[in-house]
Amino acid sequence: MTAVAISAPGGPEMLQPATRPVPQPGAGEVLIRVAAAGVNRPDVLQRMGFYPPPPGASDLPGLEVAGTVVAVGPGSDPEMLGQAVCALVAGGGYAEFCVAPTGSCLPVPRGFSMAEAAALPETVFTVWHNLFERGYVREGETVLVHGGTSGIGTTAIGLCNLFGVEVIVTCGSAEKCAAARALGATHAVDYSSEDYVEAVKTVTGGAGVHAVLDMVGGDYVPRNLDCLADDGRHISIAFQRGARVEIDISQVMRRRLTLTGSTLRARSAEFKALLADEIGRTLWPRLAEGAWKPAMDQSFPLTDAAAAHARMQAGAHVGKIVLTV
Repeated sequence: MTAVAISAPGGPEMLQPATRPVPQPGAGEVLIRVAAAGVNRPDVLQRMGFYPPPPGASDLPGLEVAGTVVAVGPGSDPEMLGQAVCALVAGGGYAEFCVAPTGSCLPVPRGFSMAEAAALPETVFTVWHNLFERGYVREGETVLVHGGTSGIGTTAIGLCNLFGVEVIVTCGSAEKCAAARALGATHAVDYSSEDYVEAVKTVTGGAGVHAVLDMVGGDYVPRNLDCLADDGRHISIAFQRGARVEIDISQVMRRRLTLTGSTLRARSAEFKALLADEIGRTLWPRLAEGAWKPAMDQSFPLTDAAAAHARMQAGAHVGKIVLTV
């Protein structure tokens, strides 16, 4: 099969087409003929040498795919053969064929293209688990999400809209703020010209937000805590500005703040299956009704993965970038 491999840690040009054997599904797995694969920030970090795959995962990048099941491993339901699915995987998505655990597969929602379906698993699983499970966000609350036009940001906007949560996002330009508002953000703050902490206080009448979904880390964390209402929740999913932070722990105690976070890739297949089951029961029927689709930025052929990564690194995208096979 044709795949895209990382020839050496470095820039987008290090993504090179390669010929690999078609993987075979093991126990509890299926083989998917890939129609489309999502491009995500962890793929960029892996290409740069900063985010190695977990033990046993493919060395190929790619954490989400959509396609057709063409083979099933021992213990997998034979009725899955021929089904159109999207799947969360720990690696290997940048290829014509990809193995996925059966528990991490969900049917392609009615009315979704394969490219749209491939844009779902990584960001939906991440936002769902962190915002709604770890952050306990519920209807009527207000959240702050950084990176409002990223795949995570646009997914957070969509899911918050579905479940009655107001969402304030930060973006790096007036144009991106306008794009975020067009996608349903309640408010958008241009961090290049505004202090987002002061903007949040103004928007909320000084009350603050109930939760912050943070992918920036570093010096943003203490500022995020200043944005939280009492009993607020801070959820970390990445640390683009650094993993080490200094905070005032007395503020956490006095205002009963919760600091949590998670990474998804290294979690067990059993955990991801439970997460997929909950999302399938709670969110998938809404998608089949046409309640929300992911914001799509641009599609690239699989062998142009380097161009897709260059676009992501340039930061010009709004929504999801996908590779098509």
